[in-house]
Amino acid sequence: MANSQNKSSSKKNSLESSKHHVLSEGVYDRLPILPLKRAVMFPKVSLPIAMTRQKSIDACQAAYRKDKWILAVTQREESDAEPDVNQLFEVGTLCSIDKIVRLPQGGMNAIIRGHQRVKLNRIHSNTLYYEGKIEAYEEENTMDDKSFMALMEDVRDSTLELMHSSNDIKAEALYTLKNISDPLHLLNFVVVSLPMPSNEKQELLRESSVVKRLEAIQERLSNELQIIELKRMIHEKTREDIEQQQRNFFLTQQLKTIQEELGTGQNHDVERFKEDLAGLEIADQQLKAHFDRELQKLERMHTGSPEYGSQTAYLEFALKLPWNQSTSDSFDLKHTRQILDKHHFGLKHVKERIVEYLAVLKLKQDAKAPILCLVGPPGVGKTSLGQSIAEALGRSYTRMAFGGLHDEAEIRGHRKTYIGAKPGRILQSLKRAECNNPVFVLDEIDKIGKDFRGDPSSALLEMLDPEQNVKFYDNYLEYEFDLSNVFFIATANDLSSIPLALRDRLEIIEVQGYSIEEKLEIATQHLIPQQRENHGLSAKQIKIDRKILPDLVQGYTRESGVRQLNRVIGSLMRSKAKDIVEELPSKSLIRRPYLVERLGPPKYAHETALTQSKIGVATGLAYTPVGGDLLFIEASLHRSEQKLKLTGNLGNVMKESAQAAYTFLQSFYRKDNEVMRLLDEYSIHIHVPAGATPKDGPSAGIALLVCMSSLLTKRPVNHKLAFSGEITLRGDVLPVGGIREKLLAARRYGVSEVLLCASNAHDVEEIDKAHLLDLEVTYVEHMDEVIRAALLNTNA
Repeated sequence: MANSQNKSSSKKNSLESSKHHVLSEGVYDRLPILPLKRAVMFPKVSLPIAMTRQKSIDACQAAYRKDKWILAVTQREESDAEPDVNQLFEVGTLCSIDKIVRLPQGGMNAIIRGHQRVKLNRIHSNTLYYEGKIEAYEEENTMDDKSFMALMEDVRDSTLELMHSSNDIKAEALYTLKNISDPLHLLNFVVVSLPMPSNEKQELLRESSVVKRLEAIQERLSNELQIIELKRMIHEKTREDIEQQQRNFFLTQQLKTIQEELGTGQNHDVERFKEDLAGLEIADQQLKAHFDRELQKLERMHTGSPEYGSQTAYLEFALKLPWNQSTSDSFDLKHTRQILDKHHFGLKHVKERIVEYLAVLKLKQDAKAPILCLVGPPGVGKTSLGQSIAEALGRSYTRMAFGGLHDEAEIRGHRKTYIGAKPGRILQSLKRAECNNPVFVLDEIDKIGKDFRGDPSSALLEMLDPEQNVKFYDNYLEYEFDLSNVFFIATANDLSSIPLALRDRLEIIEVQGYSIEEKLEIATQHLIPQQRENHGLSAKQIKIDRKILPDLVQGYTRESGVRQLNRVIGSLMRSKAKDIVEELPSKSLIRRPYLVERLGPPKYAHETALTQSKIGVATGLAYTPVGGDLLFIEASLHRSEQKLKLTGNLGNVMKESAQAAYTFLQSFYRKDNEVMRLLDEYSIHIHVPAGATPKDGPSAGIALLVCMSSLLTKRPVNHKLAFSGEITLRGDVLPVGGIREKLLAARRYGVSEVLLCASNAHDVEEIDKAHLLDLEVTYVEHMDEVIRAALLNTNA
């Protein structure tokens, strides 16, 4: 009970506080008057006012300069450009000017805020604008507080309902309406927001009884809601009439179709599709029933309807798919090897995997095709290998580029109900291949897009899973298609950018970059004959001295593949072709002077092995995307607070390897007083030349340790040795990667012996012995073995 009384008292206080009289501070005898054409100002409501009449502008400026108070009065006739005193209503609103903005065209905009209803008693006219004497216009409320507040809440709810239902009311007023607590403010805000004529709003302003104003507003709100409901009913009735017309049109078209079936016409498309369906010889009864339903749907359509075209396009595509068509495989393994060797040099693991698949297929005809992923640097022949595999197997070849693909519909297709719908590119490619078992290359699968536009890699999960692609579903086809016979070969440069779930479905085969020796063979066997043929030259007209091929490969290219090498050879061919056409004297055999003359000096320099043993200099082996390389590490003693200084653009892993080597040496030489004195008094500066090239990785660990050990013991490092291996704080030597490229680089640049971790022995065994002639590989397990083998005695 007490709570109810407090709540009633609160509402009463709120109502009383809304009746604050601005005129209690004084009566205005001469207040500038602002005549309004259409707007009606109410207390506690702010409105923007656009003024073009000079009297209004002068009155507003005068009030703003004085105390910002002005009387806003609506004129009786909107058409009066210059209303006289008799054309102004007697009741207006005392307002304050919040802001004025002068317009460059000469007008003025102002934002005014209403404060109190007032009555205009007398009007004075000066040469510039009207002035008036005003007095307060009291509010009358004969309703008890509970009834008043209930009626106010009813008005608020009706207004909210109107705002949600009508487009004529500004929706941004919702927030303001919900948060108004002042009853009279709410009442005035509703009046201003309602779409009412200005004369009706003026009557509400003039009405002193709050109850009558509330009743009038509630009546107006009810009328507006009834009008909105009537509009909704008319719209619903109109929609039903349109649907009835559409049904009548559909029945009319059906009648025309029946008449054509009775002899007045014949649909040739349907007959053609029926013949195509009969020619497919489909054993799957569900698929046949699906096509029968689609044909019946086409028969019911009129040839002039928009749906007829899309249905025809669907049947054209679906009936041309290779549901049962497949090519016969060639099971001659010897012929397969010859084809693969003819087009590609090396790539032993890939070729063996293809031959293994063919052998399994010969023993088990329904074996599922493998899903391979060839990962390697650009230009090593991953994409062209797919064509060679197709030729070797006797299958059709198709390819789809995934670089920059963002839309899943490119794989699964669009639903055929959409305008311009198309099937997915997977089924489109199979339609072009005209068989259901082609070699399908998914090129650059690692560059597939994934953003707000879609994630196509998720659609590939079903397609590249041998357990699921038997029933691959295309949104456009609306039926399952068997992809289990397709030989998918994906290509990628970076395995890490392929999602893990997709990577799990692929059989990864790493295609390594070509060594210098392999590039020489590729150039001799493939590139030179091919470029000679492309430029219309014969073997008699141009020959490239085999002795300059290493200079051509190393001095003018720096790549893992052979694309740039192919372009350089093509440049030589064009130069020779120009000499022949211009009848310039030149020899057919291209030697080093001609190479420098036409291609310029070598663009890339390479390291060579050290020629003498030095203290504090060791040779490491590095792996780069374009092959192996030598890495020279230098060390020097100096005085500094920083015990170990590293320079040469080194990465974090390589810096940590140096710190681990430094710590191990402190422990290893703890009983050597001279070494410990040097470690205490001096700092070690390690530098790796070619500072513009970033260097990182753990494989330089033993080379760093040998370099520092040589510096501290003043024993030179054997210049015939190169090192590659990771170290631990205990002095163990761990295996590293890139062994093939590193050993080939060591032999190429004149290194005699390489020290490797014993666990890397299996990597060495996989390398062709012919590529390791004159190169000795020594295996070690601990750093004391490395130090004994690497450091020479001072008298050596």
